[in-house]
Amino acid sequence: MDHEREVKADRRSGLPAVGRLVDELARRHPELPAWARSEGARRALAEARARLGREPEAGAPEVPALLREAAARARALAGPRPARVVNATGVVLHTNLGRAVLGAGAAQAVAAVAGAYSDLELDLASGERGDRQRAVAEKLVLLSGAQAALAVNNNAAALLLALDTLARGREVVVSRGELVEIGGSFRVPAILERAGVRLVEVGTTNRTHPGDYEEAIGPATALLLKVHRSNFEQRGFVAEVSVERLAGIARAHGLPLVEDLGSGTLAPVAGLDLPAETLAPARLRLGVDVLCFSGDKLLGGPQAGIALGRREPIEAMARNPLARALRLDKLGLAALDWTLRALLDGRAEAEIPALRQLVMPSGELRSRAEKLGQRLAQAAGAAAAVAVEAERSAVGGGSLPGFELPTWVVAVRAAPGPDALAARLRAAPVPVLARIRDDALLVDVRTLLDGDEADVERALRFALAGDAD
Repeated sequence: MDHEREVKADRRSGLPAVGRLVDELARRHPELPAWARSEGARRALAEARARLGREPEAGAPEVPALLREAAARARALAGPRPARVVNATGVVLHTNLGRAVLGAGAAQAVAAVAGAYSDLELDLASGERGDRQRAVAEKLVLLSGAQAALAVNNNAAALLLALDTLARGREVVVSRGELVEIGGSFRVPAILERAGVRLVEVGTTNRTHPGDYEEAIGPATALLLKVHRSNFEQRGFVAEVSVERLAGIARAHGLPLVEDLGSGTLAPVAGLDLPAETLAPARLRLGVDVLCFSGDKLLGGPQAGIALGRREPIEAMARNPLARALRLDKLGLAALDWTLRALLDGRAEAEIPALRQLVMPSGELRSRAEKLGQRLAQAAGAAAAVAVEAERSAVGGGSLPGFELPTWVVAVRAAPGPDALAARLRAAPVPVLARIRDDALLVDVRTLLDGDEADVERALRFALAGDAD
């Protein structure tokens, strides 16, 4: 046993000193900042020591291998985060890729207030303190017909604020079939419990009836809650209570109805037959008192939680001290304000990327796919088979489960296999994210932004050759 410890110690002691590795990194990679070189070397050596401890028979890595690992870690540390990638998955609202891409005007609005002082909380007419929410709230009211509106930093925050304001310490009645888990393993029941409310679950997983709500209402009931099942759909022997019917039950008992829509729109999208429940103004007309949905899904704007509804509950939410902790910053407000102006002006489908991608005609998609297919076939040569094929893609972002759009893709089939090819594309200087079907890697042109084609071509060359041009 002592001999084995000595062997392990000898192997660890054979690793170069941090200073030597840092000096060599500085010589080979002067473009990397000093702090990143130092930390990259430290982490590479720490991992090598840990591996030698875990694997007694492993040999100490050679200095060139350590340098490559240290340089890779330093490069990852020094790079911008989040970093730009190309979305070739066809999923327009891809949560892992940042959901909706801001319109050029929204990005310019963000840059304008980021690089200068602004009238964020100043009334220029009076010179007195102003309300940062006022301009956005006015536009939301105009678009939705709601009595009042409020924007916070995401939809979970909007729901949390609504329940904390209207139901803290009391009961909230919700269908058992709507207690969903959303992205990142966050569960709706956990969010609701943080609001200090007691959940009363009614119905079964697949069927809930009006009588279930009626029987659950008691002296401690604060409100009725409806949650849109954003990540899945139920089929077969199922039943749920409509918003209109639920609003009637709430009114009969003097209770507010809160709906977490998840993903909503403020106006019909021309050329896209969206389900009726996505239209926020229509939900309000059915009797919802507080409606919450995301700003960076079907609205096509920045991350935000939109709350619309009757004046009394919305204003109470705005007065809640929690609203300050959940409020939007100046960058989010600038992007949201531009997005709402685009909707009011009728420019949404032309200037908001998410909407433009969703309504892109099949003919345009096919033409783009054919042009890209020619470029990729020339880039791949004999190393891969390239074909243009019809496919279907999802909206994504927890929006419209089961709702798919016809699309066109460039299918690439290469000897390494689709998984290995996808991994190499992710490692390209500008990473490309695509999807896999059977033996092919699919590049869906629906989600390519202007100019992305060149990055896809470079990434494919990189993936097939093993290094960049």
